[in-house]
Amino acid sequence: MKHILLCFCFLPILVFGQTTLVSSDVYSQLAENASAEVILFLGASQLISEDKQHWTKNQKAEYVFKTLQAKAETSQVEIIEYLQENQLSFTPFLVANAIKTTINEQQLDYLIDHFEIKQISFDQPIMVATYREESAQLRMDPEWGIQKIEADSVWQLGFKGEGVVIAGQDTGYDFDNALILPKYRGYSEGNIDHNHNWHDAIREINPLHQDSIIDEHTNPCGLDSAIPCDDHGHGTHTMGTMVGEDEENKIGVAPEASWIACRNMERGYGTPSTYLECFEFFLAPTDLTGANPNPSLAPHVINNSWGCPPMEGCNMENFYVLEEAVNNLVAAGTVVVASAGNNGASNCGSVSNPAAIFEQSFTIGSTRDNDTISGFSSIGPVMVDSSYRIKPDVAAPGQNVRSIYLNDEFRTWSGTSMAGPHVAGAVALIINANPSLAGNVDEIRNILKASAVPLIWEIDCDGVSADVIPNIVYGNGRIDVYEAVQLALNYTAVDDKSVSNSKHQIFPNPVDEAINIKSIYEMTSIRIFDAFGNVVSTHILQGKEQSVNLASLQTGVYFYELTTLKHSLSGKIIKL
Repeated sequence: MKHILLCFCFLPILVFGQTTLVSSDVYSQLAENASAEVILFLGASQLISEDKQHWTKNQKAEYVFKTLQAKAETSQVEIIEYLQENQLSFTPFLVANAIKTTINEQQLDYLIDHFEIKQISFDQPIMVATYREESAQLRMDPEWGIQKIEADSVWQLGFKGEGVVIAGQDTGYDFDNALILPKYRGYSEGNIDHNHNWHDAIREINPLHQDSIIDEHTNPCGLDSAIPCDDHGHGTHTMGTMVGEDEENKIGVAPEASWIACRNMERGYGTPSTYLECFEFFLAPTDLTGANPNPSLAPHVINNSWGCPPMEGCNMENFYVLEEAVNNLVAAGTVVVASAGNNGASNCGSVSNPAAIFEQSFTIGSTRDNDTISGFSSIGPVMVDSSYRIKPDVAAPGQNVRSIYLNDEFRTWSGTSMAGPHVAGAVALIINANPSLAGNVDEIRNILKASAVPLIWEIDCDGVSADVIPNIVYGNGRIDVYEAVQLALNYTAVDDKSVSNSKHQIFPNPVDEAINIKSIYEMTSIRIFDAFGNVVSTHILQGKEQSVNLASLQTGVYFYELTTLKHSLSGKIIKL
């Protein structure tokens, strides 16, 4: 089976006034084979735009789940009936309004002619983010990355992640390792329940393995495992960095957080649909039969230490499916952390693969112990989709990171795969410190950005420089979770119910120099307060639009009080 493509292009087909975009890969596959595995994307689900800032995480999760469920029930029903009538296997998804199935050329033509389908793409293999291995050295004190981001100082404040659920989708997890077993959400005083805590999306041996046709038992975990299992070691290593701890090994950033998991790769290789299936599970975890989805059991943060390069299946033809999943999970109140990739800090635009490239992914670069960028860490801007957006968002320790491996072993690995778990653990500490932040994805990300140690680099990529903050090498800088927790402790959710956000806009936020203020009413003044309630700046306003310079304020969190002829409005500003 050939997966290296010469052309990444869709072939548009007009049906009943609607254009269905069909990946050229689908036709190439059907030209050589009797059938092709495809993903039918039926269109994005439009979530209401009303302000959900004051909704709890469970309220957001329930709303998003029910909205996506209703959309799927109406848009997928006729296609599913057709697939059932033709005895075709299929997997429907809610997290992206899509259906995975295997079809022949005649069935493809029928689907295009009779149903409203936005895009049809080929479901190809993709692979875990690469890493580099060093010898593992035992140390009794917290690992260097934990100390560098000052997570151990947060522990001294009494916050170690309690009450927060971290999710990982990876090569699986060696769940009975003593350093992570007690933190597994399905573990309770020796009793283990994998329902709603574990899902395996692997049901076939990946064809990229030469042994795949000979013997399915070559995978040590088998297929569709009912218990957490790791067929590679990569996933176990990342989970250790998030929650791992025993008396002698302080390897986890948030050692009292709980974790749940999904296997999305078969010995390092997956497909777009296996990643999508794990995102689906995290939207509303199910029991082991795939039934009884419960959005109230969704995690607070998901770590994604994997990438999907074009030669292994991802390109512009199928980006949209995974991006839709990320967007919906964020709307549901879950922080989506993604490793930037290991394509090199000297290669402009090397942040080029899902899920790192997406706007709503919180993308992480890797740093050394001296706060310089790791040579392998991918940098922005994101060129692959012509967005030129700044990525990564922040950086974290990712070089020579010691963590657990299979069979109670330890390994020291380097990669952005090792940096991402530091940030996922940091999210758990922030929410533990201030539970009102749970589900407030924007505020959590803003806090991590505002508290990061600013770092710059001498590189210029088509006029996009790295000597500003944020930049295309470090983003907003290397995370400092102790400072982030200080901001979180001072955070107060603003009661904004009396005034609609559609009537007042204050942007950008976070702000570097000046904020722009717009209102449908005549404005009179704005006062800026520090975290202790002291007035630090007052500005007299005139008209319905005005810019206010805040360059003189130090980096930190501030609160504002805006008054108009009709209303008063309070809120928060993060100064970079």
